[in-house]
Amino acid sequence: MHQSTKILSLTLLSCMVMACSNPVKEQRGAGAEVMMPAPLVLPTRMADNARKAIAPAAYIAVMPTLERPRLEQNTEKYQSNEVNPVFRVSDQAISTFSIDVDTGSYTNTRRFLNDGRLPPADAVRIEEMINYFDYQYPQPVGVHPFSVTTETVDSPWKDHAKLIKIGIQAKDLTVKQLPPANLVFLVDVSGSMSAPDKLPLVKQTLRLLTEQLRPQDKVTIITYASGEKLVLEPTSGDQKDKILAVVNALKAGGATAGEQAVQLAYKQAEKAFVKNGINRILLATDGDFNVGITDFSTLKGIVAEKRKSGISLTTLGFGTGNYNEQLMEQLADAGDGNYSYIDNKNEAKKVVQRQLSSTLATVAQDVKIQVEFNPATVKEYRLVGYENRMLKQEDFNNDKVDAGDIGAGHRVTALYEIIPAGKQGWLNDSRYQATTKLDASRASEYAFVNLRYKLPNQATSILLNQAVKTGSKTLAQANSDTRFAIAVASYAQQLKGGQYNGAVGWDQIIQLAQQSAQPDPYLMREEFVELAKIAKSLSAKKD
Repeated sequence: MHQSTKILSLTLLSCMVMACSNPVKEQRGAGAEVMMPAPLVLPTRMADNARKAIAPAAYIAVMPTLERPRLEQNTEKYQSNEVNPVFRVSDQAISTFSIDVDTGSYTNTRRFLNDGRLPPADAVRIEEMINYFDYQYPQPVGVHPFSVTTETVDSPWKDHAKLIKIGIQAKDLTVKQLPPANLVFLVDVSGSMSAPDKLPLVKQTLRLLTEQLRPQDKVTIITYASGEKLVLEPTSGDQKDKILAVVNALKAGGATAGEQAVQLAYKQAEKAFVKNGINRILLATDGDFNVGITDFSTLKGIVAEKRKSGISLTTLGFGTGNYNEQLMEQLADAGDGNYSYIDNKNEAKKVVQRQLSSTLATVAQDVKIQVEFNPATVKEYRLVGYENRMLKQEDFNNDKVDAGDIGAGHRVTALYEIIPAGKQGWLNDSRYQATTKLDASRASEYAFVNLRYKLPNQATSILLNQAVKTGSKTLAQANSDTRFAIAVASYAQQLKGGQYNGAVGWDQIIQLAQQSAQPDPYLMREEFVELAKIAKSLSAKKD
């Protein structure tokens, strides 16, 4: 062997030893850090010479290091929320929270499971899991834009406990009934959007939406990467070929400067504002803003201020690896819109075809729920989910406090788990707290549900309320929607660690879902059963 070749070989081997002895952190799955050897990168010619020079056995030993691709770091971001605590009714009888119609947590979690990984616990928001599905609540009648129904069943999670389900159904509107729409598509075309599950899927989603536009609708398209660009002036919905030509020409490249693009989107939406119409920005991105104002609070503050103009913001999340879910969910919240995560074309159809009215048209704003529990019949309670939607008691009557909006046809479900008076619950009995004597006049109620909402573009709220009567059905007697919602809540709680699931495990969750899988016109419940089976398998491997 030539002397210079020997030196090259020894140098290469030395580098490999150093690389293996200086590990770097790799992010996997739920943000767990795994120590991996630093990848060795050599100029192509040098690497080729080294392959020829090293003895076959040595070459085989180092091949995996030479050929292994550089692994992309997982920088996904999720908001951390503590699970709602248990309250003693005698200490705190009133629970207040904002409505939530987001569904992104369900589809984002589905993406993790389909990739063979359990999701991070912070990616699981129980209410978004439950609200992903359709339930057969009655359409509203009378003056209110939504109906409210309740059902109480025996809880499968804890002995003696009951589950109170509160269901809200907003009045539905067909696409033909929607008022004229002024839509601004704000599309991230930065380099990070080049993956197949990002910009290509964004384009599919926008094509589906464009096909449903009417002549009275207008679309503006703004792109942003290293800079923002107005690529389509407000264009009538009957000029579909012109709109689709712009959508089809979108290409990814550059850094992500999102803040100026958001400002431009609101400016263009204000120019084309439709009085008494739908004025909405649809932000399609992976949320990876890395140039300009990238501070989370600043971006959220800009959107919260702009919503006062009557323009709402909906976020459509795409992609993996660098996905900023916290930003997407919170921007939609601040912008009086809704957040969806789109992981495949079928989900795009669900959001912008089947649920277009819900996605675009608002029938009630600042919807707040306040439940007062009766200390004569209820000892303890906990709200299942809605951790980042909690409000102060005094916020309920304050019309200046923002809350969630309900779109046309939206369904919202909330679950409370309660311990009836006189039964053993999660908390020890107080030594000094006087027990509440049963008042016959209140003995027939578990709770009183109050709802406040505003009609679109109104400043004063309207109050709606009704009582939750005592008594409950067995789980087997409950309607299939209630049983399925409880199965989904159990699934979500299990993914978060199962703190309140009691003896209910994956087998019971799967069985309950299978028993309540109908009606299922779009096979959504069938898919859920399969996801629960995947989660069971992955959980077994983890254990």
